[in-house]
Amino acid sequence: MNRRYSKVSLLIPVVLLLLFVKAAAQQSPPTAQIHQFTLKEAIDYGSKNSSKVKNALLDYKIQEQSNRAVTSGAFPQITGSATVTDFLQIPITPVPGAFLNPPQPGFIPLQFQTQYASAGGLTLKQVLFDGQVLVGLQARQASLDYYRKSQEITEQSLRVNIYKVYYQLLLSRTQTELIDANIAKAKELLHNTSEMFKNGFSEKLDVDKATVQLANFESEKIQTNYNIDNGYLGLKMLLGMPIKDSLILTDTLTYDMIRNSAVGDTYQYTDRRDYQLLEINQSLNAYDIKRYRKMYIPTASFTANYNQNYYGATLDLIKRNVWFPSSYVGLTINVPIFDGFYKDANIQKAKYTLEQTKNNMEALKISIDNDVKQAELKFAASMATLDYEKKNMDLAENVYEQTRKKFEQGLGSNTEITAAQSDLTQAQNNYINALYNAVIAKVDYQNSIGKL
Repeated sequence: MNRRYSKVSLLIPVVLLLLFVKAAAQQSPPTAQIHQFTLKEAIDYGSKNSSKVKNALLDYKIQEQSNRAVTSGAFPQITGSATVTDFLQIPITPVPGAFLNPPQPGFIPLQFQTQYASAGGLTLKQVLFDGQVLVGLQARQASLDYYRKSQEITEQSLRVNIYKVYYQLLLSRTQTELIDANIAKAKELLHNTSEMFKNGFSEKLDVDKATVQLANFESEKIQTNYNIDNGYLGLKMLLGMPIKDSLILTDTLTYDMIRNSAVGDTYQYTDRRDYQLLEINQSLNAYDIKRYRKMYIPTASFTANYNQNYYGATLDLIKRNVWFPSSYVGLTINVPIFDGFYKDANIQKAKYTLEQTKNNMEALKISIDNDVKQAELKFAASMATLDYEKKNMDLAENVYEQTRKKFEQGLGSNTEITAAQSDLTQAQNNYINALYNAVIAKVDYQNSIGKL
């Protein structure tokens, strides 16, 4: 018995410890996650987690509930009512004395109302025909399509921004590799210059210049890494990703990949989501005109009511044989005759709104053509610039190597190699900018034809 008790007594603190650890784990903040994304995976993540996309989806859901409210107008409307009245002063009804037996002169005040009255009942109302309700039912799907298309436009805008930031961060790898190569060259130059100075083949000034050049590259690397870190923060913000999470980009982007891309795809105006949105808006405008025109048509509704009424000198609602039923059914037809031209004004306003939408569609066609043409020109110019900057960078690299060899052989000056290094750095920066401009031009082109 004692051994069992001792075993149980040992288990109790173990169980309590496990419960404490579990509770602490539940209360502790979630750990940071590591995300390794291709471009497509980044877009998929952003579509699910971006607050703008979420709000666009909520707009769609809000419209779904608005459609339910419109649909409710076609269903029976049932209401219940209950009243209790205590006449503190019972109303007086004057009755002509001539009606009494025996007749009396003048009017005699009489009380026909009991002190207490109560009523309870149900009323049913069903719209039999209402043109506006009918049009509202017809326009439900178009309203949902409008918000669905707005959501797609929001997602497309997010997708464009993700493309650009993602590609920029991919290109930052190339930029970092070039900077690291420059640092390695600067270290080698500094070492060789120092050795030449020790052997009397170089001046202290040459060593100082090489040191300054290396420091400049180191400083450039720090600033570049800072910009890259900021770029990752910006991409996380776009994706709706917690800042504490780690993000790794797994795609690659090379000169050949950019150079082999091309433009010239055929496109239709209807490929653009903003044009599709205007088409839906045009349909909604037409529904508005139709709805206002239906206001000229009579409406019909059916009404049914059932009541139980109580009257008594005392308030005893559960007493039998004191409740008196009443009921009725009715048909109501409302015929519009004259409203001061209210309906006509709304119809004309809706027509003008429809004309504005049509004008916007024509203007958008011109804008789409302009966007596509500008994107084609920008892409062609950026590709030509990229080829030029690539050749110029390769040439600058060759010039630097030749100048470095001359300097190490004592045939060149430190000024020449410093200038060659400066030219190479500038050529590299121009090349990185040309790479980015080319890939962005491709993104803008795909976006302009509605195929991004």
